[in-house]
Amino acid sequence: MPIRDLTTLEDFRRVVQLEKTIWGYTGESDDVVGVPILVVTVKRGGILLGAFDERDDLIGFVYSLPAIRHGRPSQWSHMLGVLPGVRDAGLGTRLKFAQRNRALAMGIDLIEWTFDPLQALNAHLNFVKLGVIVREYEKNIYGDSPSPLHRGAPTDRFVAEWWLRRPHVERRVAPYADVTPRASEVFDAPQINTTRWSGEWLACVDQELERPEPRLFVEIPANFGDMLRQRPDVASEWRVKTRQIFTTYFTRGYRAVEFFFDRGAKTGRYLLARDER
Repeated sequence: MPIRDLTTLEDFRRVVQLEKTIWGYTGESDDVVGVPILVVTVKRGGILLGAFDERDDLIGFVYSLPAIRHGRPSQWSHMLGVLPGVRDAGLGTRLKFAQRNRALAMGIDLIEWTFDPLQALNAHLNFVKLGVIVREYEKNIYGDSPSPLHRGAPTDRFVAEWWLRRPHVERRVAPYADVTPRASEVFDAPQINTTRWSGEWLACVDQELERPEPRLFVEIPANFGDMLRQRPDVASEWRVKTRQIFTTYFTRGYRAVEFFFDRGAKTGRYLLARDER
């Protein structure tokens, strides 16, 4: 599956169509990034890369805009999309690695983006495969979403920081990387939310907001998307409680530094670590 820069009007039209297919947008949705915006940002420092199948059909893309963070140039990655049929082939990771290479060639060492902290597969990609850290939580940053994938819940998001040259990132992007934490103090960290299974749904029952330990775990369900569609009441409770957890501990100087995804148990756990600086 080759990956190449997208630079022509036809390329941009194919991206717009892919946006609608992947996120289920209908009509003239405000959330669709249109051709004129793609044209302008690509001409002025944005990164737009597409992945193609053997028939030269566009099956995935990644798109970032030029940005400034603390007075220094960076990139804000607005979209990463892959068609459902090829999501298990590691194409999202390949697109992010290609984006990293383009950014490094431009002298950029930071790419940021947002993602839903309750989407375990996204957390696994971002933390385990890429090596992001998170210290910002944005409440309902995009407002109500017209996408069927997100409809019905506030668009609360983590802000991921991908520091492209740092050792923990370089270890992950290296071939055959093994990034499994082995320090016993990591696995001995207490979990600060209490969860309980009710049928097929994991509920968040309670949380502790004043734990002093330097490392803490936060558990989330692995099937939040299904939960949102089938049990919005349980999903809403997860949003409320995890919003309180993350905003409280980030304010106290913690940051999310790792994610452990247990497919068999249908759960994931964030590792929060206090920033001693």
